[in-house]
Amino acid sequence: MSTDYRSLIPTLSYRNQAFINGKHVPAASGKTFDCVSPIDGKVLTRVAECDSEDVNRAVAAARAAFEKGSWSTCHPAKRKKTLLKFADLIAKHKDELALLETLDMGKPISVSAGGDIPGSIQCIQWYAEAADKVYDEISPYRPDSVSLITREPIGVVAAVVPWNYPLLMASWKLGPALAAGNSIIIKPAEQSPLTILRIAELASEAGIPDGVFNVLPGFGESAGQALGRHMDVDMIAFTGSTQVGKFFLRYAGESNMKHVSLETGGKSPNIVFADAGDLDHVAKVSADGVFFNSGQSCNAPTRILVQDTIRDEFVALVAKHAKPWTPADPLDPKTTMGAVVDRDQMERVLGYIDAGRKEGATVAAGGAQVRQDTGGAYIEPTVFTAVQNSMKIAQEEIFGPVVVAVAFKDEAEAVRLANDSIYGLQANLWTRDVSRAHKLSRQLKAGTVVVNNVWGSDITNPFGGYKQSGIGRDKSLHAMDKYCQVKNTFIQL
Repeated sequence: MSTDYRSLIPTLSYRNQAFINGKHVPAASGKTFDCVSPIDGKVLTRVAECDSEDVNRAVAAARAAFEKGSWSTCHPAKRKKTLLKFADLIAKHKDELALLETLDMGKPISVSAGGDIPGSIQCIQWYAEAADKVYDEISPYRPDSVSLITREPIGVVAAVVPWNYPLLMASWKLGPALAAGNSIIIKPAEQSPLTILRIAELASEAGIPDGVFNVLPGFGESAGQALGRHMDVDMIAFTGSTQVGKFFLRYAGESNMKHVSLETGGKSPNIVFADAGDLDHVAKVSADGVFFNSGQSCNAPTRILVQDTIRDEFVALVAKHAKPWTPADPLDPKTTMGAVVDRDQMERVLGYIDAGRKEGATVAAGGAQVRQDTGGAYIEPTVFTAVQNSMKIAQEEIFGPVVVAVAFKDEAEAVRLANDSIYGLQANLWTRDVSRAHKLSRQLKAGTVVVNNVWGSDITNPFGGYKQSGIGRDKSLHAMDKYCQVKNTFIQL
């Protein structure tokens, strides 16, 4: 990595106001909150704390823009051209955005610059290209009539996005929502608002009309709830915890029955059979999948289900491969794991580690806070063994660098344990038996099943969960459908 990101820090100018109707503006109340870097616990800037009055302003702007039709009814090819320009502008500012992401959220600069920002650019480009390639339909009916099936933009979309992949998760929402012709209001997580506030002005520079793209920083109980309850918001697209996702279902039911799309929690099983092959390779990939992004990925394979005949050997290998993930300075290009997002999250994760010990599980690696002298929020990669699937650490989403290992005897027990969870976002399966792979993949209750890997998805594949992992799908052309109303027009000839 050739860029000296540390030298760029003094050149940064933080966008810290809301973005409504094409302009950065303060919160109506004048309130702000501290944006703190988990790298060292220092305040980066103070950000506008939006509430219901700001939500009203943003929704009014979004609705006016939608009804005006300069975006919602323009030719799809024009939307494509504008979104491609938007992606190009993000690419032009990629180093600035990567640095903002790392300072704001604590992930290694190599991940921000090498994964998150390029992934966001690709997402917007992909949906830009899809804008003029999603066709309407004519249904088969009688020869004396025509039945048209058309897609129309749903209207005003509110996207409430998480802190673990701040710009990437926002792009998964804004890409298809804008490509379909909607107006959008994004509420970033209060822990990580800086990159989405920066690209808001890039959207305007690209030619996205005023009011079509709005950003409201603030807290869930104020700005988030106000969006969820607003009578003129047509859809909520949310990524975050299962608990908060249920709030949005309630808000929708108590307001205007707005459409709700949820990508919520996960506790993904990672099933390893004795015939998996090179166990050292399997253990390395499994450890990489858990500890990437400090374990703050909803589909991380945090629940290893390992066949009892290889349990001790495999857990030892995972513990060995956990060591290279020891937290270090996120601004060092060689760092693999940085901080967790803030000290509150650090205390939450450490609380789960304590709970695991009290329940009788054994710590095979890690288990402690590190780099305390920095003032940041850092936790060792932690491996638990001798875990029962009923334990708290095996059932609840920890969202940190912690993995648990549970033993099983045969296929039936592996599937039972894998499905013994309120979640169903992703499942992983390691075996050289092709028949077993197909058979068990059908039995696993998860939106994504990955065989002989833990990584297996790109923008072309739908992503979402079964059970309490959510409703609806992000990514792929399937995401376009949820941002559209489907209309049937019947014409008697």
